[in-house]
Parts: sequence; structure tokens; C-alpha cells
Amino acid sequence: MIKLMYLAAIAVIGLACAFTRHHKPSEPLQRSTSVMKHPNQDVLIKRGQYLVTIMGCGDCHSPKKMTPQGPAPDMDRFLSGYNSAVPLGTYDKNLVKTGQWVMFNGQNTAFAGPWGVSFAANLTPDATGIGSWSFEQFTRAMRQGKFKGLDNTRPLLPPMPWPGYAVMTDDDMQAVFTYLKSLKPISNVVPAAIPPAP
Repeated sequence: MIKLMYLAAIAVIGLACAFTRHHKPSEPLQRSTSVMKHPNQDVLIKRGQYLVTIMGCGDCHSPKKMTPQGPAPDMDRFLSGYNSAVPLGTYDKNLVKTGQWVMFNGQNTAFAGPWGVSFAANLTPDATGIGSWSFEQFTRAMRQGKFKGLDNTRPLLPPMPWPGYAVMTDDDMQAVFTYLKSLKPISNVVPAAIPPAP
């Protein structure tokens, strides 16, 4: 029962982050200006780690393992996305088609809704993650919501809250990217998104 309540709370928080905006719709979000002057690699990594932590990236992009305190990110697979070795499992496709409900898998790395099924991406610097990504590509993904940061690709799917991240300073964007590139590479080919059921 506690596990179900915990997972429900994660789902509600994730959806709130994904679907709410903290500004008036008539007022465009403004990106802050840069504040760091010539930061070195260590400063960028520490700042990036802090930002990735407070932004909750591990909540969706890390598989979970059960601890005495409930589900927690599996640090052996930290930020490696949906674990492709674990089957998705079944769910009621008719329920999510209505738009009244969305579902998160038990790992909080796969998400079913009216958009179909989306999977949390591998953010580690492996070739199956962001290993070959440039900073420009990463910025395009985070600011324009482009899949893999490439032009002419599909948009990033819910619950990825990229519109909120789009207003990060250039320095913070660089710090997050530098930190992610410093992580242990984990080979994990995340499945392609599944379109909505007809």
C-alpha cells in the first residue's frame, strides 16, 4: 500500500511538473542572462550536479530499486533511462485514450497517455545516450523540445517538462551538459516511442 501511494505521488508530481507553467500565459518566459565568468570544468560539473538534482532528472530518467524508504533511483543505472531489458507490461489502452488518465510504469521511466507511450531517455555519455551529442544539440532538445536535439524530428513527448528548462541560463545549460558528459556511460538502447492505439 505504501509503495502504491509513493508511486501515485511521483506520478502526480511528474504530471504537475510536465503540464503546468508558472507564469501567466500572456507573458512569455524570459531566459536569464549568464552569470558565471570563465568557469572551470570542476565548477561546471558541481553546478550541473546540483541542477540535475533539484530539477529531478533522476526521478524519470533513472530506473528504481526498492529500499527501506521505498523506491529510489538505482545509482548503478543512474540517468540511463528506461531499462530496455525490462518488458513494458500491459496496461489498459482504452483508459489512457480517453485523456482522463495517464499511467507511469513502476520504474517511473515509461509513460502512457493520449500521446501513446513515451520512454525516459538515456542521459549518460554512452553512444546509446548522449555520448555523440554536441552542446548545440543538447540545447536544441532542452529549449526547442526536439527529439535528440535534431532539426526535423518529432517533439519531445510528455511528461518531459522542457518548456520550463528552456529558460535556463546559458551557463546553467552548459553546467548540466558538462555534468551529464562526466557520468559513467551506460549502454542502454531506449525503445522508440509507441504511437497512440487506434
